Amino acid sequence: MTSDVSRDGVVLVGCGRLGSAMLEGWLATGAVAARDLIILTPSDKPVANKAGSKGARINPPLKALGEAKTVVLAVKPAMWRGALGALVSHLNPEAVLVSVMAGVRAADIAAVAGLPVARVMPTTAVAQARGVAAIWSQDARALTAAQALFTSVADVAPLEDEGLMDAATAVAGSAPAFIYAFVQALAAAGEAQGLSPDAAARLARGALRSAGAGLETGEGLDALVARIASPGGTTRAGLDAMAEGGDLARAAETAVRAAVERAKSF
Repeated sequence: MTSDVSRDGVVLVGCGRLGSAMLEGWLATGAVAARDLIILTPSDKPVANKAGSKGARINPPLKALGEAKTVVLAVKPAMWRGALGALVSHLNPEAVLVSVMAGVRAADIAAVAGLPVARVMPTTAVAQARGVAAIWSQDARALTAAQALFTSVADVAPLEDEGLMDAATAVAGSAPAFIYAFVQALAAAGEAQGLSPDAAARLARGALRSAGAGLETGEGLDALVARIASPGGTTRAGLDAMAEGGDLARAAETAVRAAVERAKSF
């Protein structure tokens, strides 16, 4: 069953990595029906073509945009003004905008479009309906539309202040890449201890899957760590070594701070 936001029509502006991930998740869950979608993309995208085969309209005449009540901005932050400016005169005056662009303030978007804005920062796991998404808006209608789009594909975390969006972007949106990089480092460390490259990579990737499975229990992170790190064991020895050197905390703090500073520069 599709949501009201789908029946009112959704325009997806941009179908890059994140746009494609959202589109894939919407189609898989029925959060947005293909027949209610308009997709604007400057290049050929497989998931857009799939949506098109199910009834979505790909790059129709701009007058068609007036049929939709929700417009999702998923273009690169550096390109948003030109992309949105070309569409504004064709949008439904009752539409709301949902931005998934890092570092672009809602007030700046609203000043160009003259429409209510919600900001969302989802992870690309929305493609598998296993994402997480920070969400903020000061407009109730825009917030409701954003929630309708993402509740089916992500664990939605509301923020009380837009100023927290950059931190949420770093902790959630960017963090999967940080975690993958750490897993790469673990595999390299395993090789240094004598494992073959293939064995090290398979074991490290398997450990990541195991960690993800643990999260499904709903237990707190402290409890999940304690379940594995028994006193005096090998895991506790490794954790103590990272804590003593401050390496783990320092790496996390440095990565998040750099991501926040980059988001603020857009």
